Amino acid sequence: MSMTPGGPADGPEYLDGSGPARTAPDNDNKKRLIAVGAIVAGGAVVAGGAWAATSFFSTGAQPAEALPASTVAYFSVDLDPSGGQKIEAIKTLRKFPGFTDKVDLQTDDDLRERFFEELTSSGECEGLDYDADVKPWLGSRAAMAVVDLGEDEPTPVGVVQTTDSGKAEDGLSALVDACGAGEGAEGDVGGWVVDGDWIVVAETPEIAQKVVDAADGSTLATNSSFEEWTGEAGDDGFMSMYVGKGVTKYLDELGGMGGMGMMGMPGAAMEDENWMAEEPPSEEVPEELQRMIDDFDGMAATVRFDDGAVEVEYAMSNYQPDMTKFLDSQNGADMVASLPDDTVAAFGMSLEEGWAGAMLDYVKRNLPDESATIDEQLAQLESETGLAFPEDIETLLGKGLTVSMGSGLDPDAVANGGPGEVPLGIRIDGDADEIQAVLDKIAAQAGPEMAELMQVTEGDGYAVLALQEGYRGDLEGGGGLGDSAAYSEVVADEAQSVMFVNFDTDDDWLVRLTGDSPEVSKNLEPLSAFGVSGWVDDEVVHGLVKVTTD
Repeated sequence: MSMTPGGPADGPEYLDGSGPARTAPDNDNKKRLIAVGAIVAGGAVVAGGAWAATSFFSTGAQPAEALPASTVAYFSVDLDPSGGQKIEAIKTLRKFPGFTDKVDLQTDDDLRERFFEELTSSGECEGLDYDADVKPWLGSRAAMAVVDLGEDEPTPVGVVQTTDSGKAEDGLSALVDACGAGEGAEGDVGGWVVDGDWIVVAETPEIAQKVVDAADGSTLATNSSFEEWTGEAGDDGFMSMYVGKGVTKYLDELGGMGGMGMMGMPGAAMEDENWMAEEPPSEEVPEELQRMIDDFDGMAATVRFDDGAVEVEYAMSNYQPDMTKFLDSQNGADMVASLPDDTVAAFGMSLEEGWAGAMLDYVKRNLPDESATIDEQLAQLESETGLAFPEDIETLLGKGLTVSMGSGLDPDAVANGGPGEVPLGIRIDGDADEIQAVLDKIAAQAGPEMAELMQVTEGDGYAVLALQEGYRGDLEGGGGLGDSAAYSEVVADEAQSVMFVNFDTDDDWLVRLTGDSPEVSKNLEPLSAFGVSGWVDDEVVHGLVKVTTD
């Protein structure tokens, strides 16, 4: 194990929480520091996605083994994925002319070297040699993480695999000499600790050592929460992400600003547009939001290549069971699967009885100060339109619905004939007469032209609305979209909500519509299908996003 020395102290001083006053680097030195960090971490992490397509898997150590169990957030890149993923990735990427023209990676390329050359082309690291100073020690795996070391704020760190710890120390020193501490350089260059097969990088060497010490005997890799959530996210890929329950320790104070909601985690929208005003917003977290924060147990995601496709699979704790229970049915996915075979795009979801009232209550609980105003506005809307909320909304959307587009989209026909030429329609699992009654109330406010588009018919067991009469007939007849290879390859069997796009149908419709831009068209041509699947399995919310190619 080895540790970097501290940096010089000639510039203006600043204080940090880890020790004595240190010097702030000047602008020139900041550029050098950026180069050092980018070569070490960027060469592994930023370039990881593309480099993963040129490497083979060998089961071995992962960065999680170098981090303590108190790690609350983790993003890793495995530059050495499975042989199957390597083959599929390079085959998939090379289908796109834009990729081969700009990058043209081959299986024997060392992307780390190419990235290094690009990064040092400005001359910031004069005298540094990739073969002599970087290649002999830089490994294939890296991660960025946030660690709880018991401080008021979490500690950001980086972890990079090394193939030779002795050469790593010399190589890192060479990086600092060439990029961060050359003649005339001022300030602290940060710190690292080389510990076995890993380099832990932090703001200071003392912090890096604290991380190494914290991982001694209790690592993230053996943490039960990490194992659970990465397991729920499915098979290994070349990129992985994990967020543990411990992150809520730091997010509680952000809850009032909707920090978690903006990250796709439990939270609410920012309520006050003047949040940057001199008077700070209240730090009190709404009760409903605090409950969701407390109920959050973790999440993980994985990116991988599979059989000519790239997919992102994620799993997260079901921190809103009172809401997800209204979506916990495969009815919506079944409705999509029974759409016409030549469907271009579709979305479908299920809705259990009581969902609209629960949603209204949820909004008012998260906006307690606006609850009375919401009730007043709804009452006014009911008075003016004759609509009843939330009852009519539930009637209108039924127990599930699909929104879909069929084949035959002709931009010229739409331009000349209007909305009636668009093969767009909705199927609803509900009572057609009751749905029509609700639409009549809306049509009375919208005018005769809109009223023509709000006529409900029945077919295949569903209420049907459509802009184009020909497509209305297609929806009434139904079909077997779910039996097609394009659909089954991108939609999970467990799906309860579905978004699906078939790029190959309707004479390669997207390529056809972009025919006036040949370069764009050629890069769209390899696309086959796109799918987004979501489902709830007891206490876990799952999702899969997948793109296939021809």
